[in-house]
Amino acid sequence: MVITILEAHVTPEKWATLEQAYKAGTVSLPPVIVQTFLAQNSADPTAWRIITHWRSREALDEYRQSAKTPGGVLMFRAAGAEPTLSIFDVHSHVSAEV
Repeated sequence: MVITILEAHVTPEKWATLEQAYKAGTVSLPPVIVQTFLAQNSADPTAWRIITHWRSREALDEYRQSAKTPGGVLMFRAAGAEPTLSIFDVHSHVSAEV
């Protein structure tokens, strides 16, 4: 399992733009994405993250090679921000039954 985190600082007047871009860009997820979240930092509300759970590292690598510009990057750019990318290999995972 692999998690990516795109992070950028977004000015308050662009928050709605980011949220709209995220909603529009996640209507139909690529099959390589398990789930994704748009998160805002409680301590610093200008700090936003798109956290994405990918099916596998191979799936992420294929997506990155096939996509001209990844969707999450375009979402932040729509809000006037340039994100940084972090990639995490998940070594352990626990989930509550719903």
